Amino acid sequence: MDDVSLKILKILQEKARIPNVDVARQIGMAPSAVLERIRKLEKQGYIDGYEVRLNPQRFRRSLVCFIQVSLIAGADDQEVAAGLAELEAIQEVHHITGMDGYLVKARVAGPLELDHLIRRQIAAIAGVRATRSHVATSTIKETARIPISDLDVD
Repeated sequence: MDDVSLKILKILQEKARIPNVDVARQIGMAPSAVLERIRKLEKQGYIDGYEVRLNPQRFRRSLVCFIQVSLIAGADDQEVAAGLAELEAIQEVHHITGMDGYLVKARVAGPLELDHLIRRQIAAIAGVRATRSHVATSTIKETARIPISDLDVD
């Protein structure tokens, strides 16, 4: 990974839909060379994909909740993880230390939908012992960007 590729990745993280011509202009390369580098970065696994970030308020999904999910001793944690990942309201599933279980991030319309998610959907997954929820009252920063520098790359 060289400095040019790092610059391209930084630009794409700022604005994924930026035309190759604009990226090329910013780094002083031909658009075809930029396109070739981007394809190479995708093939090498540095770029996983491109996605649109929707405004959650416009879709009545303004309530963010972090839910700790504890498992029954001996439960198949991979099955629990798969069950959690299938739930549409859950955006992230993380296996965490300190308690044998998961931390999930959910986005729902409000308290009733959150109650349904926890009591009817999460609790119904085989192996789930208990949940503990933490509702976010405001969000100061939310991003999927990865801090990158020339020292961070494999």
